[in-house]
Amino acid sequence: MKRPQKTFIELSKKYGSVFSIQLGVKKMVVLSGYETVKDALVHHALEFGERAHVPILEDINKGFGLSFAHGENWKAMRRFTISTLRDFGMGKRTIEEKIMEESEFLVKHVKSHGGKPFDITEIMNAAVANIIISIVLGQRFDYDHPTLLMLIKLATENVRLIGSPTVNLYNFFPAFKFLPGNHKTVHQNTEDIHSFLRKTFLESRQELNSDERRNFIEAFLIKEEPEKTSPNSYFHDGNLMCIVTSLFMAGTDTAAATLRWGYLLMMKYPVIQRKVQEEIDRVLGSEHSNTGHRKRMPYTDAIIHEVQRFGNIVPLGVPRETTVDVNFKGYFIPKGTHIIPLLESVLYDRTQFAKPEEFNPQHFLDSDGRFLKNDALMSFGAGRRMCIVKTLATTELFVFFTSLLQKFILRLPPGVTHIDLTPAIGFTTPPLPFELCALPRS
Repeated sequence: MKRPQKTFIELSKKYGSVFSIQLGVKKMVVLSGYETVKDALVHHALEFGERAHVPILEDINKGFGLSFAHGENWKAMRRFTISTLRDFGMGKRTIEEKIMEESEFLVKHVKSHGGKPFDITEIMNAAVANIIISIVLGQRFDYDHPTLLMLIKLATENVRLIGSPTVNLYNFFPAFKFLPGNHKTVHQNTEDIHSFLRKTFLESRQELNSDERRNFIEAFLIKEEPEKTSPNSYFHDGNLMCIVTSLFMAGTDTAAATLRWGYLLMMKYPVIQRKVQEEIDRVLGSEHSNTGHRKRMPYTDAIIHEVQRFGNIVPLGVPRETTVDVNFKGYFIPKGTHIIPLLESVLYDRTQFAKPEEFNPQHFLDSDGRFLKNDALMSFGAGRRMCIVKTLATTELFVFFTSLLQKFILRLPPGVTHIDLTPAIGFTTPPLPFELCALPRS
């Protein structure tokens, strides 16, 4: 119940790369290993392209939004969201400049600790959250702003609780929803986020100018206005509420958690940290990092990719559902079957990574030290349901990671000699809370 991915991997050793399990009232099919998961999500993208109907996610999203929406609603919202995110700079220099600016605020805050131990979790969440907030709301918050802290608390707690044993039990036996448990906290947190958003929508409507779209919310409201009388329109507050919530959660938790894994692993392996800093000094000098530097920094690029692989932020993958009856790998899988694309089995697949249990940058370097791409790194998913903020997150990882290592040497607090690499329990698996010392580099 706490780490089902471990059980599934053991079962795959006995039953193969495709097997079914009965959990409560639901029969599920687990896909294990790179070749099988890729075959399903990429080569059979349409057949495995629906989002699974998970009780807790259906409760809080009602089928609306993007991440956990279904059918034509998902298609319409995906088209609009991708187009609008691009309009507001995703994949372009404008959003990269925001990330570079935010990294300066992050460096300033880290420097304020004067080399003394501190937990980077809250500040890392805040820095990453500000990027998606700048797109959605058109502003940034100081790291101690009550609104920012409130949104981060609610979102990160929900991500953690959605993968908790009691919520999993609720998903297996939804008839027992009246019983106490973390599912009630998830509902309340979601309602608190939606309450904030309703107020934001109201304020945005009062200031709406159809000739000027200042943020994602206004862009949606402008699109919604002429269609609000149509009963078949997908542009309504229910969809907007769920899109903004999922963008905030997806755009904050996974990137921030990956960066925390990166900083923790740099303290675990100081020789690797020094090699990264040598490359930073050689390529960047005192210049601010940007994605244009990435191709000239193969070692750092390999480290970031290996952090994503080793950190294994979403070990179960995001559940899918078959859209039609499908014959796959010699098995008949009926329409509407809940599919678990076991991402941990992909990121730790021995046929793709020589030493999967080790943190090893050579997984992404060739014999000449050049960066080596590996399609088995499916940290953002694959196929039709691939994470739409992948480009944004990739830029964040590079700029934030290099910015801190350019300015600071990361070390363990005095007296601390052991680094625990056990991941936390939840829908995503960040590292357990830790403190670090950021010593200014001369």
